[in-house]
Amino acid sequence: MSEVETTIERVEEYQLDAPPEKVWRAISIAEYREAWLPDAVLADAEPVACEPGKAIHYRMRDDTPPYLESEVAFMIAPDNAGGTLLTIVHRLSDPRLQAANDGFSPLMLAA
Repeated sequence: MSEVETTIERVEEYQLDAPPEKVWRAISIAEYREAWLPDAVLADAEPVACEPGKAIHYRMRDDTPPYLESEVAFMIAPDNAGGTLLTIVHRLSDPRLQAANDGFSPLMLAA
């Protein structure tokens, strides 16, 4: 029986009382990002894709077997009150996963 590729995706939105420029610095500058997204969980410190001021994508890795890699995207947009809507999409897509994979929970993506 061949393995079937499975994708697990978690999307969360946050309304922040900070201007988009400030949120962008927090997600794109390593010194600020390190406070809430440590380099230890990143597969590479450099983003895999970036649309300055709007979206940035990083690869993340598990530090325990089966050492899965995932991608997390941070997208920002101004809101009507001068704040920011931050959307985080965490996507795990790996051919080793199967829909009924024991031991893996989408809650693991919340880290």
